[in-house]
Amino acid sequence: MGAKSDLRTVDPTDPAVRRGRGAGANPSGRFEAYARVTKDRDWDFGDGWDDKNIDAPPPRLATTVRVDAPRTIIARNTSPDVPFDRSINPYRGCEHGCVYCFARPTHEFLGLSAGLDFETKLVAKPDAPALLAQELAKPRYKCAPMAMGTNTDPYQPIERDWKITRGVLEVLAAANHPVAFVTKSNLIVRDVDILGPMAARNLAAANLSITTLDRHLARTMEPRAATPQRRLDAVRALADAGVPTGVMVAPVIPGLNDSEIESILQAAAKAGATSAAMIMVRLPYGVKDLFADWLTEHFPDRRDRVLGLIRTVRAGAESSASFFERQSGSGPVAAMIKQRFAAACRRFGLNRSNVKLDTSQFVPPDLSGQLGLFP
Repeated sequence: MGAKSDLRTVDPTDPAVRRGRGAGANPSGRFEAYARVTKDRDWDFGDGWDDKNIDAPPPRLATTVRVDAPRTIIARNTSPDVPFDRSINPYRGCEHGCVYCFARPTHEFLGLSAGLDFETKLVAKPDAPALLAQELAKPRYKCAPMAMGTNTDPYQPIERDWKITRGVLEVLAAANHPVAFVTKSNLIVRDVDILGPMAARNLAAANLSITTLDRHLARTMEPRAATPQRRLDAVRALADAGVPTGVMVAPVIPGLNDSEIESILQAAAKAGATSAAMIMVRLPYGVKDLFADWLTEHFPDRRDRVLGLIRTVRAGAESSASFFERQSGSGPVAAMIKQRFAAACRRFGLNRSNVKLDTSQFVPPDLSGQLGLFP
């Protein structure tokens, strides 16, 4: 007879299973007809195979990746409060596991959870470079800066193996198409061989998102993102390569990391950042419950105060989708934070000039005889 199998139903929310993850729960999506509940067996056949007699620790929650095959890769938006009208997301879901991420609910459109599923059940788009080349080659395409990192991080850990973001960047570079990145990962430095020459032609810019300089807070809030110091090192490396680099203090969470605004901006400016922006936290749909549970687990003494301050800057709610308000919040607390941020930018010499990427150099890809480059 072979070795005994582990017959337990593994609960992904078990602290031992989800160690190193951001969310503490895996609730059903809002579009699902039924709620899923993981429960250990409470019965025993008396044959020694019941859960209580299996001593081995439960397996850690693994990251899985499946392939998506979209027909197009450029996402369009008409939002008046964001500085871009097009973006590319090579991945769905994000292994960084940032507990506050406003993109978590997008996983519910896949029939998955905004909780642990979002950071463990990922979707990759390996056809993105080929699709991009085809879209850029269309006669009606009009060039404007491409944004990457606006939903999920293009340099999240699985990019090391999949290299989809690098493939997209190679297509953009060959077409002289401007691009701007937002990321929490120092993996972006891998592509400085492309970004540097693009920046010399005024075709590339980058922003590193830094929410805290506190390693403990970063580790619990953004468990698989680069450490704060590595993000600052990436700012320095990009700046040294001539890439216009900024810092995003995003999100600002009142009562949790807002006290660090000045220190983050000072450290970023010292590393070579020339610009800065901030985004106020918003917790749409189920993210508000995930975040509240996370506070209960990690910062129980601050939970009520932090949630109360978030509601203060969100007109009594946890989120706001209104244009011109969703990024910065409203009310006296939000106004005070914005004033502090602006004063710190002036003090550290940030935002003294605006980077305007050049669209005049764009050359549509010539796909004749080159389709073999894109499997």
